[in-house]
Amino acid sequence: MTYQLDETDKKILQLLQANARISNLELAQAVNLSPTPCARRVKQLEQAGVITGYTTQINAQALGYALTVYIAISMDRHTAERFANFEKQVLAFPEVVQCSIVTGRSEDYLLKAVVRDMAHYEDFLLHRLNRIDGVSQVHTSFELRAVLNRCATAP
Repeated sequence: MTYQLDETDKKILQLLQANARISNLELAQAVNLSPTPCARRVKQLEQAGVITGYTTQINAQALGYALTVYIAISMDRHTAERFANFEKQVLAFPEVVQCSIVTGRSEDYLLKAVVRDMAHYEDFLLHRLNRIDGVSQVHTSFELRAVLNRCATAP
């Protein structure tokens, strides 16, 4: 079932996406509500699963992770066990910041990873990623520059 958003809900979501640390008082003022109804709406959005959490965005480059890598993975067999094993192992790699099963390509997975440099990527690729049972092909693309990086927005 789809949660029906009204204009106030949409504005709340937009403001929280721009600044999840905004106080309830500031949020309420921005959407023309008093604090209690505003807090109630946020709680309803959380309970409905529209808001799934609050995170801190980190500048990977500031921590020494200068390269962002997109890695397309093909699996040798399409079985539930093969995919489950791959996903379990990928979850343990701190370099991987996103992993999706994709269609419309010859590859099965698309990963986004951050690494310090080419030597780090080579080590990650050769000693961990390629050693997962079932990985048959890897295609790597390096990000030159991020043009846009945002979460899904409220319509």
